[in-house]
Amino acid sequence: MIRIYTQQTQGQAWLSNHQQKSVVFACGLGFTDTALIPNISAAGATPEARKYTAIADAECICHGFREQAIYPLPPLIVGASPAILSRAILQHYQIPAYLFDTGLWLKPDKNTVDCIDVGGQKARCVSTGKALELSTVNKLFEQGLTWGETLATQYPNHLFVLGECVVAGTTTALGVLTGLGYDANQKVNSSYIECNHDLKWQIVQTGLKKANLNPNPDPFAVVAAVGDPMQIFVAGVAIALSRTQGVLLAGGTQMLAVYALMERICGYHSLDFDPKNIAVGTTRWVAEDPTGDTVGLANLIGNVPLLATQLSFTNSQYSQLQSYEQGYVKEGVGAGGLAIAAHLAYGATQAELLAMIERTIAPYLAAN
Repeated sequence: MIRIYTQQTQGQAWLSNHQQKSVVFACGLGFTDTALIPNISAAGATPEARKYTAIADAECICHGFREQAIYPLPPLIVGASPAILSRAILQHYQIPAYLFDTGLWLKPDKNTVDCIDVGGQKARCVSTGKALELSTVNKLFEQGLTWGETLATQYPNHLFVLGECVVAGTTTALGVLTGLGYDANQKVNSSYIECNHDLKWQIVQTGLKKANLNPNPDPFAVVAAVGDPMQIFVAGVAIALSRTQGVLLAGGTQMLAVYALMERICGYHSLDFDPKNIAVGTTRWVAEDPTGDTVGLANLIGNVPLLATQLSFTNSQYSQLQSYEQGYVKEGVGAGGLAIAAHLAYGATQAELLAMIERTIAPYLAAN
């Protein structure tokens, strides 16, 4: 159920060290105006719908399907939101979940979405070269460190799955990776069946040219120029947790960018973190996406194992899940990492995961 795609020895050691540990889930929700660019993302069929994607996913995580949802899941071009996968696993295993508003387009209703506001703000478009104020980046990082320390104290000897929901987050990931000096062009993934590499690269190049970063830039300045608020907050959480706990960065391109950011921050600012406690975990739909190069990107960054759940929807009774096998939906809201954790911690099988996900999606599909 789990395959190691890079750093085999380190990956096997990570899996052995964190078997049968109880799981805690934390997810950074954010927004970037990059999501409003036409054809940048399929996580919401229109730019208007994409404003609400992260908030709707958060409501789904909290409550599952509700006919009177305040923030209903936006229609996708094809398929169903990966938040449904995450909800199924969280609910079945009663995994504690913490949702963090790092900077959303709209502050969610507190009675609808149990979301912790960490004082961030939504990001401007990557093409501006001024995505976030540097003061906001610093504040979000400090908040991340504080929350990482708090969670580590509250849940000793646990496995922490850190997810994200940022529409157009693979473009901000490309921006941050490029700003840090990685040759990530043509390697990131996309919510589209065919990755829109040229559009992403054009946006990133425009932003980096305007930002005019120094050689060997402060990684905080890179995030301020072309990043998003989730990245820096989750980096802080993961750095603090890694000192004593196991951490699974749950996502593909976006979490590889977070890991690269963590590594660079700790080197640049002389902070401690423990890389042997960290892995990146995603779905095989991302790891084996023929229109990106997730494995190549992980190897380029180095030092971190890339894992992927081998969860399959080939035999699902629902076409909305079968769409994952065709590449229309691949990952999101920690779905891949939670599937890995479900197997590692609780021994979940393919059949069990498929059954719990189908039970969760059934009322949603019946109403649509």
